[in-house]
Amino acid sequence: MCAATWQRESRSSPSLSIYPLQQDENQTPMNQDQSNETEDKRHSVLVIDDSEDVHRLLQARLRQENIDLLAALDGRTGLAIAEQDSPSLILLDLDMPDMDGFEVLRQLKESSTSHDIPVIVLSGLHSPADKVVAFDLGAVDYITKPFDLMELRVRLRSALKMSDLIDMLARLAHVDGLTGLWNRAHFDDRWAASISENNRQGRPLSVALFDLDHFKSVNDTYGHPAGDAVLQVFSKLIRRECRASDIACRYGGEEFVLIMPDTTPEDGKLVCDRIRMELGALHWPAHPERKITVSIGVCGTEKGVAVTPQQWLEDTDKTLYRAKKGGRDQVIAIDVESGNLIEVAKAA
Repeated sequence: MCAATWQRESRSSPSLSIYPLQQDENQTPMNQDQSNETEDKRHSVLVIDDSEDVHRLLQARLRQENIDLLAALDGRTGLAIAEQDSPSLILLDLDMPDMDGFEVLRQLKESSTSHDIPVIVLSGLHSPADKVVAFDLGAVDYITKPFDLMELRVRLRSALKMSDLIDMLARLAHVDGLTGLWNRAHFDDRWAASISENNRQGRPLSVALFDLDHFKSVNDTYGHPAGDAVLQVFSKLIRRECRASDIACRYGGEEFVLIMPDTTPEDGKLVCDRIRMELGALHWPAHPERKITVSIGVCGTEKGVAVTPQQWLEDTDKTLYRAKKGGRDQVIAIDVESGNLIEVAKAA
């Protein structure tokens, strides 16, 4: 596949405002729509039941709910839909031919894709032993047939609300509190997934490590509030240059990392050099005599490569080190497979 097949979208942006530095609506990875997620999100609910009558009944009686119903008449189809569509919740019958509900539930909880999807058992089995097994396998609720539709609505709403709250807490656990970017834990998860996708699909992928030059002296000379302001403004600058598919994270301290899918190392260098030049041109009210610069290492490929996430990151770190040793305030990019230098971009 030639490099020209996948092109990174360019993005132009308005000038960056350094002050005020209060948290704004765009400063976290969650957008405004997601902030109201628990109130207006439209959920998808997968019904796995071998009875067509049950599907028709639920379609008719739940039409006023803020949900889209997905239907599966057997366990294997239900598992496939759960893997592909990741519904918000699953209503699962236990007494089904070929593959019973217990086995479906077991496989749902063994899959990394569907493990966290809440499952409500909707079954004609009334035995306490069946209920115990279902809860042990990971069901969040158990409703026996024939069921009361009002009770089903209330339990369904409760399960969806709890799922939204858990999702929100999980998301917040992956957000850096100072900068609003994703944190190191989120990067670790997404980086492994990005490498896996590169191996499967053979598409371009680049990653960049940023290190703010002589940042410790900013804290020591002007105080930690000034240092925090630098981190926040730099985070805004990175977000402004990112596409929706890019993943910007605070790596730790004054280091940041940017995962750039569908981006060759040549294009990654251009993106990072824009960030470098814009940062160097900023005026800082707290220290107008002091410019802030950044050193950047970019490591990427235009095709699928057999490189582990750890090795790729180590090579990127070495490239960053070269940029720092070479005088700082520059971008160095390499090809991850060959190690060949792409180009050096630095201040004139």
